Amino acid sequence: MIFFKSRRQREFIIVDTMIRMYCTKMHASDQELCSSCHDLQEYARKRLDRCVFGELKPVCRECSVHCYSPQKREQMRIIMRWAGPRMIYAHPVYAIIHLFDSRNRSTIDRTIIKSE
Repeated sequence: MIFFKSRRQREFIIVDTMIRMYCTKMHASDQELCSSCHDLQEYARKRLDRCVFGELKPVCRECSVHCYSPQKREQMRIIMRWAGPRMIYAHPVYAIIHLFDSRNRSTIDRTIIKSE
């Protein structure tokens, strides 16, 4: 169940879901991802595995370190912009968890800044 996964595991599940939604609709792929989306999925997994923030990783939009190459970042931005609003209908639990993670991280950041 996604609730009991680590922060990075949840992030990958959500990113993977967004890529699959986008590829299915925009590239008319049924089961398998197209080569471009598969490459992006693998790239995202490597980036998440190597994240310098570890389990305190913020959502990408709020991250101070942009670890994606400009081309991959733009590709991911397009996918997230398309899939993000559709997540609430297709995968409402994932959408709520993502919102919670982004709000929770902001609270952690403010707490750390105040204590320093």
